[in-house]
Amino acid sequence: MKLSRKRIFLSTAAVLFFAGLIFAAVYLKSVADYKRAVKETAFSGIDISNIPDGIYVGEYDVNFIYAKVEVTVRNGVITSIDILEHKNQRGKPAEVVTDRIIEEQKIDVDAISGATNSSTVIKKAVENAINGISY
Repeated sequence: MKLSRKRIFLSTAAVLFFAGLIFAAVYLKSVADYKRAVKETAFSGIDISNIPDGIYVGEYDVNFIYAKVEVTVRNGVITSIDILEHKNQRGKPAEVVTDRIIEEQKIDVDAISGATNSSTVIKKAVENAINGISY
């Protein structure tokens, strides 16, 4: 029995429609998970003056945004933070948050307006570096 072109077209369209729905649902779940991960990111009150001299590498990943940093500590002071990798969407401006961390000598500084999520990820990567945590 030969299927009509109309029936083949409708079957193909239905399969593509349902595949699109599944893709959209998976994507929306990923976005929701990413937003929740950023929102739940918390910072501990690290006393930087107690951190031994050294170079520390840390990273943090929330799926859509990822940062890997190298933090240099000398005499209880963060002297430099190099961003080794920063996967972001529109969060490139957040990279100056490292300057704020160095200026204020604390990790939980104000985020960069318009790049809040990337700021959070970079700050957490710095904290993870100092704590020796890698993800």
